[in-house]
Amino acid sequence: MSADSNTLVLEMRGICKSFPGVKALDGVNLSVRQGSVHVLVGENGAGKSTLMKILSGEHAIDAGEIHFKGQLLNHSNTSAALELGIAMIHQELSPILDMTIAENIFLGREPMKGFFVDFKRMVADTQALLDRLGLKYRAEQKMRELSIAGMQLVEISKAISRKAELVIMDEPTSAISDTEVSMLFRQVADLKVHGVAIIYITHKMDEIFQIADDITIIRDGQYVASDRATAFDEHKLISLMVGRTISSIFPKETVPIGEVALQVTGLTRHGVFKDISFSVRRGEILGLAGLIGAGRTEVMRAIFGLDKLDAGAVELEGKPMRVKSPADAIAQGVAMVSEDRKAEGLVLCRSVQENISLANLPKFAPRLLLDLKAEAESGQKMREMLQIKTASLDTTVSNLSGGNQQKIVIAKWLLGDLKVLILDEPTRGIDVGSKSEIHKLMTQFAKQGLAIIMISSELPEVLGMSDRIVVMHEGQITGELPRAQATQEKIMALATQAVAHDAVVH
Repeated sequence: MSADSNTLVLEMRGICKSFPGVKALDGVNLSVRQGSVHVLVGENGAGKSTLMKILSGEHAIDAGEIHFKGQLLNHSNTSAALELGIAMIHQELSPILDMTIAENIFLGREPMKGFFVDFKRMVADTQALLDRLGLKYRAEQKMRELSIAGMQLVEISKAISRKAELVIMDEPTSAISDTEVSMLFRQVADLKVHGVAIIYITHKMDEIFQIADDITIIRDGQYVASDRATAFDEHKLISLMVGRTISSIFPKETVPIGEVALQVTGLTRHGVFKDISFSVRRGEILGLAGLIGAGRTEVMRAIFGLDKLDAGAVELEGKPMRVKSPADAIAQGVAMVSEDRKAEGLVLCRSVQENISLANLPKFAPRLLLDLKAEAESGQKMREMLQIKTASLDTTVSNLSGGNQQKIVIAKWLLGDLKVLILDEPTRGIDVGSKSEIHKLMTQFAKQGLAIIMISSELPEVLGMSDRIVVMHEGQITGELPRAQATQEKIMALATQAVAHDAVVH
């Protein structure tokens, strides 16, 4: 079944959904053709994930109708949706870490041999699936051995294994490398050939026009427009998404570069990274590029005190930096926005206000008692600056969208007295409007003399925001590129070690 088919596999009409204090969806429509990729776009909090959770059976609708394969849909839970042929890959993964890849993929539908699970068949079927998809994993590997990217790819494999007729992919490439994205897109093309419809949520403009057959835009919980992908260009799409013009997604400005703020020499963690040396100056944004698994995050974790170093030295403003824990790094003016906001960046059961002020409590308690007024004023300032969409600062963080959660992680560090800010995938899962705002903040803080290290798997972001780019491959630095000479091709060559080390531009 080709993508040109006009046969509708899904029709969602007038969908409405409210939560306490928030009308998440108000009359949203969505029509998806069989054997097509339908990209659903909108800012964080626009209602995309809520609409998909309704379709996948996680939420009930307040009003509206859903027709799937011509039949009125009345599914009440995710199991019922799966039985009907609707599978959803969530942006926020929830693997069972101490189970194997095979056990995760076949969870709840294990092959049986009499009264017992047929583990031999389950492992064989999983390995055959992984091999077919070109994934270099073993079926018997524990999930905790995988990176976030690896877990994402296993989740995609699970949906494919269910032979679903409609697959929902919510930010499936937010944590995977360009090579893995290509692998995913090949699989998507194969699914289309077999008549499978795909609803694809992404904030990445290049992905949208690379993969979309049709596009639907929603804004603030309301339907805005829907058409074939060829009817849109990037400018029109962004304008419809955000309701305003975004002048520049990468608003990089020339900023005076000052003295060296952070100098690392010969950093080594056995089996992870080796002989890492670089510096970052006041007012500079240093981009750290490389494929997933190159060791970028691991180096930053060691500098921040999350992991132990086996060798090497770190200097902050010319003085030795002694860090045994993140608390030591924070006390000396170094902060890190982690890649995994749920596991390391947030206390999900606490409020927006508490999460924003958590890393800076001494600032709000000069006499041991917490100054609630000062805390609230700072929280409100961050809310407005980062445009965090929340009904109240008292809202529990777990109730916010992934993008707004990421903004809160950034906000808590912006309140501190910083010298060096490490940003690990700072705009992962964030819409184009919010990306622009965060990039503007990065430039603003660079102007104020903050040294910034940015890890990003998005090459346009690396090229657009970095003054200088350090590239890593398999735990080692393979080269350094000044902004004026950096290109996607040069970065990818270094990231895959496709050029000799002496060919690197310094």
